[in-house]
Amino acid sequence: MEAIQWKLLPLLTLLASFLLFFYFQNPSKKYQKNCSLLPHQHYWITSNRIVTPHGVISGAVEVKEGKIVSIVKEEEKNGKTKLENVIDYGEAVVMPGLVDVHAHLDDPGRAEWEGFPSGTKAAAAGGITTLVDMPLNSDPSTVSRETLQLKIKAAESRIYVDVGFWGGLVPENAFNASALEDLLNAGVLGLKSFMCPSGINDFPMTNASHIKEGLSILAKYRRPLLVHAEKQLDFESDLGVEGGSNDARSYLTYLKTRPASWEEAAIRDLLTLTKDTRIGAPAEGAHLHIVHLSDSSNSLDLIKDAKSGGDSVTVETCPHYLAFSAEEIRDGDTRFKCSPPIRDAANKEKLWEALLAGHVDMLSSDHSPTLPELKLLDDGDFLRAWGGISSLQFVLPVTWSYGQKYGVTLEQLALWWSERPASLAGQELKGAIAIGNHADMVVWDPDVEFDLDDDPIYLKHAGISAYMGTKLSGKVSATFVRGNLVFKDGKHAPAACGVPILAK
Repeated sequence: MEAIQWKLLPLLTLLASFLLFFYFQNPSKKYQKNCSLLPHQHYWITSNRIVTPHGVISGAVEVKEGKIVSIVKEEEKNGKTKLENVIDYGEAVVMPGLVDVHAHLDDPGRAEWEGFPSGTKAAAAGGITTLVDMPLNSDPSTVSRETLQLKIKAAESRIYVDVGFWGGLVPENAFNASALEDLLNAGVLGLKSFMCPSGINDFPMTNASHIKEGLSILAKYRRPLLVHAEKQLDFESDLGVEGGSNDARSYLTYLKTRPASWEEAAIRDLLTLTKDTRIGAPAEGAHLHIVHLSDSSNSLDLIKDAKSGGDSVTVETCPHYLAFSAEEIRDGDTRFKCSPPIRDAANKEKLWEALLAGHVDMLSSDHSPTLPELKLLDDGDFLRAWGGISSLQFVLPVTWSYGQKYGVTLEQLALWWSERPASLAGQELKGAIAIGNHADMVVWDPDVEFDLDDDPIYLKHAGISAYMGTKLSGKVSATFVRGNLVFKDGKHAPAACGVPILAK
């Protein structure tokens, strides 16, 4: 009997090897079971409102093994293809998944603030299929190859959407070309710096000299530098809030501490450097991106002039600057504290005008969560509370709901939230429903109204969000990432199979 067993051993080993080879060459069953709420990898999505780069069509999108392989209009559908495994979304909108280039998930090190699992679940529930994580608020900040590796390790097998990473430009590495190149070679999609204190000890502020050096290195890689553009002027101190002369529970007191002149001063400095990004200039190939613009007056005029002169510059704003105004913020409601601050209603109207006219290029969430106790919700002290708007899951319905007053179209949403952010992050296969692209899509109903307080919220600390208690329109029903149905009607895929995105 023992001899027979030994004779069978090579045969059993060969059979096991064959089965393992077959399994790994055909992993779809395991992959689909864990990563997708769909039972197949080849299917069609049909809808009467599919948002493509060429307009909104009625038709079908064919998805095979994570990619979009064909798109047919309704009148061509029956004659050109036999539809199998059809998912019919009727009158719902099928749009490219949102690409959020400005989010703080605080992982590793401060995952109790948010973390990759909760943050990317919230992203998927909000129609975001790709986000780029900021280098600060995690611990340590992402300022070197080694700290990037910690970030990647924290993300692996814990993300429900694709996640890329910005690296930090800080005084420590700004004049060290080899250190910056090492960070860029490790895969960050670009760099981020602050022109004012960030509030994080290992992410100190930079000045124009640091930024000039960063742009010269980034030119070789053709990647962007993102800048938090606020600069305190020497002749401005606390602007009258010292000594208890103003009520710290009043939002207007906080607003006075960060005037629009801070944004203008920083942008003036930046635009002395961006001339080097013009064609034929020393830093051609570099690109400067101004994050979360809130000042729609002088700051915006400076940016428009720089663009018209050929500088490689873009600018984003955020839904909270388009949804809220300073006059509406109640005393002590520190959920609304952020920097730059939310300004007055007239400023908000001008921001909308600039966005609709194309002077503001794109939108981002600037999702910046924290622990509830750091928001000082009980004390309501705007001067001491941690700043940041928690918003990741809500940005699509917020933009749509508040944009109705201005006649926002589906094509504009796709431009602001998908196409242009994907381009900034260097993601050529994302941001549009187009043949050959990743099958990253969101399905949502613009006409469905819902109360945020009644819906499941996947953010770790939903109660600190300024949006809670509001009614919105534009409900997300399904989200596809690389062809995997990762979210459907309040349910996520069993496993987190988003992909960490690294620049090559």
